[in-house]
Amino acid sequence: MLKQVKVSVLMTVFNTNLLYTKRAIDSVLDQDFQDFELIIIDDGSKENNRESLMDYVEKYEDKISYIRHSNRGQSESVNRGVLYSLGEYITIIDSDDEYKPNHLSTCLREINELDLICSTTETIVDSDNDYYVPDKNDLTKLIHLDEVILFGTLFGRKKVFNSIDFKTGFAADADFYEQATKLFRVKKLDLRTYVYHRNIPNSICATIKKANLINA
Repeated sequence: MLKQVKVSVLMTVFNTNLLYTKRAIDSVLDQDFQDFELIIIDDGSKENNRESLMDYVEKYEDKISYIRHSNRGQSESVNRGVLYSLGEYITIIDSDDEYKPNHLSTCLREINELDLICSTTETIVDSDNDYYVPDKNDLTKLIHLDEVILFGTLFGRKKVFNSIDFKTGFAADADFYEQATKLFRVKKLDLRTYVYHRNIPNSICATIKKANLINA
């Protein structure tokens, strides 16, 4: 019988620099709450050092599971991770971000009678401009990160993730949250226990922001 855990942490990887991925993995392993599993879904990476990643994961195979498939995008990869998850709660971490040591314990404390929460982040930037990202309703306009929903800050009961699939495309995280508001008890909180690295130039968000501002 598979061992049940309190929290399943899902991480999708696609050509992520191995140093960033290790940083993300370590931040999960170093949580002050340890009843979790980490499921890494490799979305058909070609450029990262797969063998080194596998060697690293094998050191912690009691905590980490590794899945690989052809490139399908972050949303479909997260959806697949949900199918494999064993936790009562599910959450996500981007492979180039990190958790503060109290992230999982804080989310568990705050969710209480709710079904899904998301939160603000501690954001690492090179300039104040990095705090602003494309508005999903008009990609030529910018809004502050505190106003958006981010994949990595979603934390909820498994029934929420079983009921709603992440759609492919930009702002899939916001769409998921909006769908959840119609079916479940949800709330956005000011926690800042998730560390969001916005100073990575080739991220999806940075690429979309650059393209749409140029074309605006």
